[in-house]
Amino acid sequence: QAQLAESGGGSVEAGGSLRLSCAASGFSLSDLHLAWFRQAPGKEREAVAAIIRDGSTTYVSIYLQGRVTISRDNAANTFYLQMNHLRPVDTGMYYCAAGIGRGESYLSPLKYNHWGQGTQVTVSS
Repeated sequence: QAQLAESGGGSVEAGGSLRLSCAASGFSLSDLHLAWFRQAPGKEREAVAAIIRDGSTTYVSIYLQGRVTISRDNAANTFYLQMNHLRPVDTGMYYCAAGIGRGESYLSPLKYNHWGQGTQVTVSS
């Protein structure tokens, strides 16, 4: 069955870095738009970054500009989120997503139909 699986989360000190990975199984990511979202306790899910299907354009939340990079490796059927200069407010569950939806913003969760289970990121002060 089609699945996405995140990895690379963990606990880091403020100012540290993490690289999250999202590996797909049972289907190909090559023709899909890809994105990362996050959700803090008691908060709504929010967009982090997205990359369009051919990799030519990326979108990053204004709150993370300059601190995150999204990339994809179609040969590995995997995509990534590099996060630097992490802050305690970045703490939350991080989810990867993939989809072919049209008519929605690349940073809208409605664009994506495949979702991972999430990986926890905790940033301490």
